[in-house]
Amino acid sequence: MIKKLLVTATRSPLFAQFVTVLERLQPERAGTLRILTYHRVAPVDAQPYLSPVLLSATPEGFEEQMRHLAAHYTPVSMSDLLDYYQNGTRLPKRAVMVTFDDAYCDFAEHAFPIMQRHGIPATLFVPTAYPDQPERFFWWDRLYHALMETRAPALPTGAGILPLETAEQRALAFKVLRGYVKTIPHVTALEWLDEVYEQLGAPPPVHYVLGWDALRQLHQQGVVMGAHTRTHPMIHRITLDEAREEAVGAYDDLRAALGDVPPIFAYPSGGLSDEVVQMLGEAGFALAFTTFKGINTLKTADPLRLRRFNVGRLAAMGLIRAQLLPYAIAPKWS
Repeated sequence: MIKKLLVTATRSPLFAQFVTVLERLQPERAGTLRILTYHRVAPVDAQPYLSPVLLSATPEGFEEQMRHLAAHYTPVSMSDLLDYYQNGTRLPKRAVMVTFDDAYCDFAEHAFPIMQRHGIPATLFVPTAYPDQPERFFWWDRLYHALMETRAPALPTGAGILPLETAEQRALAFKVLRGYVKTIPHVTALEWLDEVYEQLGAPPPVHYVLGWDALRQLHQQGVVMGAHTRTHPMIHRITLDEAREEAVGAYDDLRAALGDVPPIFAYPSGGLSDEVVQMLGEAGFALAFTTFKGINTLKTADPLRLRRFNVGRLAAMGLIRAQLLPYAIAPKWS
């Protein structure tokens, strides 16, 4: 209830005015980089079979956000950031970068054309086992679709019985199960999810990941592609050898399909460990991106632990502006 009230407050004109005052008063910190990450940009009801959790913005909302970045910040590319770390070339003041994870189809349909219009470079992190594999689905989309489409009145779980009679109950069940999956080892989670899917007895969702032809076209148009593992496990919940195979294998897949791609990586669901970070460095990755919130102070930032603001489900413009402030005031729950 409190969170709902706070969300409503960030959408108010008064909050926007407050942020405007702070934007004028707060001095810009030198040598900083803001990075935003998105997952999906689409109309709210465009793909009802996909989990709404990863819907970052509508096309109209994303247009407003990119317009604001172009007007008030200096968008930089991945090559600019690599040049900073490799050659010491300074980034401009108020530098900002925009990245996308998971390579959903609506990146090409909605997000990238908007970014092109506003002159904002794009980086897309691709889980390489999914393009042109129509039998593969992200587990959260498959779970969401199964819960929405099942005829089962309830789902027995180790934590008790989850009722599924109403839309609200199904949404709550999805939240509970999604959270649980992220707390257990990857292999265990997949086996457990298979049992849940069988119990629910619903068909899989529609495959909605860009194919290699589309990715090649985007690459030719200037979109930078980065590794996001092959199968999208939380990389700290698998063995280190498996993590190396997932990360390096995805990079190799991208090079084989697209040619020249930079040695960059995004941690699926933000999961990482010291051992994984060390492995990525030894494997030759130059940059890696987390989902830890915060502005990067480049002199002290670990290039394999760069922070990104995840743009949450249909976040208000005022909240995004608050996160981008030199000394951010955005709530921790954002």
